[in-house]
Amino acid sequence: MKLIGPFAQIITMDKLPLKGSINDNMLHIIYDGGIIIDNEKIEALGSYDELYTQAKNNKAIIEHIEGQQIVLPGFIDAHTHICWAGSRINDYAQRLEGKTYVEIAKQGGGIWSTVHSTREADLITLEEITARHANQMLRDGITTIEVKSGYGLTVNDELKMLRAINNAKTKAQLIPTCLAAHICPKDFNGSANEYLNMLVEKLLPQVKTEKLAKRIDIFVDDAAFGIDEARTYLQKARGLGFDLLVHGDQFSTGGGKLAVENEALSADHLEVSDEETIQDLARSNTVAVALPGASIGLGLPFAPARKLLNAGACVAIASDWNPGSAPMGHLLAQASIIGAYEKLNIAETLAAITARAAMALKLNHCGILKIGYTADIAAFSTNDYREIIYRQGKLSPSAVWKRGIRIEI
Repeated sequence: MKLIGPFAQIITMDKLPLKGSINDNMLHIIYDGGIIIDNEKIEALGSYDELYTQAKNNKAIIEHIEGQQIVLPGFIDAHTHICWAGSRINDYAQRLEGKTYVEIAKQGGGIWSTVHSTREADLITLEEITARHANQMLRDGITTIEVKSGYGLTVNDELKMLRAINNAKTKAQLIPTCLAAHICPKDFNGSANEYLNMLVEKLLPQVKTEKLAKRIDIFVDDAAFGIDEARTYLQKARGLGFDLLVHGDQFSTGGGKLAVENEALSADHLEVSDEETIQDLARSNTVAVALPGASIGLGLPFAPARKLLNAGACVAIASDWNPGSAPMGHLLAQASIIGAYEKLNIAETLAAITARAAMALKLNHCGILKIGYTADIAAFSTNDYREIIYRQGKLSPSAVWKRGIRIEI
């Protein structure tokens, strides 16, 4: 058992609605507080002076915090592609010259370029790359990270990616997702439907046998998979016991509505979602995951986060860190930027990368500082939590704890 503190403010993110708009005055804040941790979980939190007496009586370790600092739950990035090899700097340069994402893909760039490099990389290389990216995110206060496959696009290469994600040496918690339905690979001898059927028959059973992922995702778009193809795949994957996700409404509509129809955990992207889709998401339990990194990387509009919140949806924000469309990989900066453009207040922005992001990952043990929850904590050197968003990613964590253990950053 140990006590950490004192903290000028503990922003618990507890007792907030998980859907719809939030006001800053709804935040539960403990002033001059401390946190007692035992067996990786939060045992108590409250007044530091009161907890100090309790800790001394129980001969607990005292981890004293110097200076004015505030703490939040460790951030959660609910959508990343941090397992990849190679670079897409040529794609980025071509986009700056005026070529579109789709045009570059048709010329051999885009996802297919990363597929080539990732197939050539061995398992150990992919493990090291994934761990390096995850540890960088951990230093940014992100203690839980969703990681997708999708740059292998063969049974063996997708399994290699998922094994690398599971084996990566990092103290961050990695949540693997099978995105073998990213695009239909150019070298597959068959139709898109036949490719998806192959995944259902040959890949997903092996993923389940090896317990490599509990979640599957599919990119629904004119350049990837159509609505009917995706619907069949989602239904078959659910029959195998997988949770469902959808990359939808990035360049064309329909994916968001399909996610709601199939009770997906989340619908991610949503940059071109129409009013009907916004209302559908608001009436559902599907989390709307905005990916501002892709909007910044591609020079496109942001997902309509304000409209989604006003309609009553649950909105999370994730980085989409990938080598092509979202190379920034800085969750806090991206969340601050979309907040400014979409007029999200600070509470809504913080909830989108903590408690509401946990919903997108079906996690009920993190994203909130609460008794019984995992002690994932990020501290910042300030006496006002609002400065974290005000500084737009420039204020980095001064300390990070994962499962109650302080990480060297």
